[in-house]
Amino acid sequence: MNVLVIHGPNLHLLGRRRPEIYGDATLARLNAGIKKRAAGLGLRVRIFQSNSEGRIIDLLTANAAWADALVINPAAYTHYSYAIRDAIEALDLPAVEVHLSDISRREPFRRVSVIEPVCLAQFKGEGPRSYFKALDYCLSIRAREK
Repeated sequence: MNVLVIHGPNLHLLGRRRPEIYGDATLARLNAGIKKRAAGLGLRVRIFQSNSEGRIIDLLTANAAWADALVINPAAYTHYSYAIRDAIEALDLPAVEVHLSDISRREPFRRVSVIEPVCLAQFKGEGPRSYFKALDYCLSIRAREK
């Protein structure tokens, strides 16, 4: 199974940006953990990070034929990017939304996700484990299809 993983804006700053909220792991360390977990599950992953809404949409489109599922942390775009939401919906990929922090316990503007309605699941508030749970969930999607 091929899983596309997309990290949204400012995730390249992990380890430096608000470690009390996002943890002290860098994006490189997070990606290494994702790759290790994926390999252990027999999944192939492509991982991208972008600070640009348009680039995220381009990555979704360019990788849609390859991917069997999507794991996306839209970061700040979670709360207002109808463009990313529409791209996920149009591509009809099984999608899972992830967040390192628990957005439901953050500032009021962070509590609403416009992405969640086009995703099968949302994992949040468990740091890198949110991504690992999303990968596990992707594997369960494949199992249900058989």
